Amino acid sequence: MDAIEKAIRNALEKGNAEDRAFRERVYRSAFAALDRALQANPGVTVEVAIKRRKAIQAKITEIESEYLPAVPGVAPQIDAPAVEAAAGAAPAVEAGPRASSPAVTVDGPGQPASDAPRSRVLPVVPDIMPDATLPGAPAIDMSVPASSGAATEVAPDRDERRIRGRRLPLTAIFFTVTLLAAIGIGLYFAMQTGVFKTAAQLNTAPPEAPPTVEDDDFTPADGANAPAKPGAADLSRDWINVFLPSDPTHVAAPSDAKAEVMKDDSGPFLRIQSGASGSAIAFDVGQGVLEKLAGKHAVFDIIARAEDGKDTQISVDCNFGELGDCGRKRYAVGQQKNEYLFDVKFPDKHPGSAGTIAINSDFDKQGKAVDVYEIRVSVEP
Repeated sequence: MDAIEKAIRNALEKGNAEDRAFRERVYRSAFAALDRALQANPGVTVEVAIKRRKAIQAKITEIESEYLPAVPGVAPQIDAPAVEAAAGAAPAVEAGPRASSPAVTVDGPGQPASDAPRSRVLPVVPDIMPDATLPGAPAIDMSVPASSGAATEVAPDRDERRIRGRRLPLTAIFFTVTLLAAIGIGLYFAMQTGVFKTAAQLNTAPPEAPPTVEDDDFTPADGANAPAKPGAADLSRDWINVFLPSDPTHVAAPSDAKAEVMKDDSGPFLRIQSGASGSAIAFDVGQGVLEKLAGKHAVFDIIARAEDGKDTQISVDCNFGELGDCGRKRYAVGQQKNEYLFDVKFPDKHPGSAGTIAINSDFDKQGKAVDVYEIRVSVEP
């Protein structure tokens, strides 16, 4: 017995079920309860509501058929044979009384005669029942049907697992896009921070630039201005000393510059530091040295290094009196002791006086110092 039938039968048991008017009130109450249930659930479609009404109508028809009086079966008329039996005449027997029978109205095709002694007549129930509840009718609660038929179609889906299952595609797409975006951002920042770089790529310290020379008015021969390793040129040249730290009397420093003889494991040296004005420290080149260089191609060699932890750029200017100058030279000086070479072609003249080599220890005027170990010159063969 489903919930609809059970609810109607329970209502009928509360009153006189044999009273047709009472049963009609119960049926109307059932339809009214259905309408309230449908109105309380806006998610029910029109098709489902029609199915619910049809289901109640069918149950009411079935229940009402139990209260209708039985109708006797109508036997077909049997004509007695005209021939009398040999044993004697028998009285005529009628199949049944021909009294007027109650008229019966049946929806649907007529039922054939059968051997059943009695039959029932099904009532006709209208398709649409009034929504109003008649007074005196028992209340019928059809809000929570227990059957799995039409009720399951009316009730909204409250299964959270099915709801999560329907939402899963959109959630999965959002999660996937978010995850891919996070991975992309992570890879971008990893590449920017150097996570995937090798040790050589991570070493971003500027390489120690080899000493270079810049000449505004002279282009030296190939290799003439390239710095050589200490002592490498001694094998092929006859050097003449221009300056040694042991005799600093031939050095002149302006008022805002410094020149101080010092010594460490690398040997004695003269630490020079130009002033904020960019003034240079002058090293004397004796007249006797210039006389040896007149009319020849000479190579000067400055052996120097930068102060610890302070790479710098130095500029070199020369004044050789009657023999001219060397133009302005610039060198990048590192922390390692190195040789910085430049060459000069002297005219074949007699120098009238001594000359000078001026060194600015910091071309950028930041007060950086340079250690000068030696200045020397040789004549190209």
